[in-house]
Amino acid sequence: MDEHGDALYRYAMPRVGGEEAAKELVQETFLAALKSKDRFEGRSSERTWLIAILRRKIVDEIRRRSKERAFSDDELSDDAVDSCFDRHHKWSPLPGRWPGGAEAAAELPELRRAIRACMELLPPGLSEAFCLHELEGLSGESSCKVLGITATNLWSRLHRARMRLRRCLESNWLGGRGPDQLERGS
Repeated sequence: MDEHGDALYRYAMPRVGGEEAAKELVQETFLAALKSKDRFEGRSSERTWLIAILRRKIVDEIRRRSKERAFSDDELSDDAVDSCFDRHHKWSPLPGRWPGGAEAAAELPELRRAIRACMELLPPGLSEAFCLHELEGLSGESSCKVLGITATNLWSRLHRARMRLRRCLESNWLGGRGPDQLERGS
């Protein structure tokens, strides 16, 4: 736990959107690892093996949440997203520029904190779809099965999640505010 606990926690936090949920999944990961330690063949590092277990736990948690909760209309319809485009389906206004370029920005701890904070503001249905597909790398088909939704619904949620993240980052990070001062409406 001392060697890998922090890394597992950092991996889980942006994917499950809460400290308690992340801590719980890390604990479950260590318990599962202890139960199956005899099957660890050493073909990967311990950390890689533990993260693989944690990934399965995260997917199971998202699956469980999606079955327990009915999605609100707010998650599935968002007029503010549509306002980002003109009648010809072009950006209106154009997306902002990353200070110093996107590659340099990706290395900034402030940007990572801002992305994490913006992800916490996403409605659960959008956040779950985004995490499964973009962070966990599940295929569209697999993401649909986990969430119990159609492909059309998945792509709609991914689009809305990306648009909300864009708006949040542009207004809060690119706008010069720190991640601790994010607006709830983004």
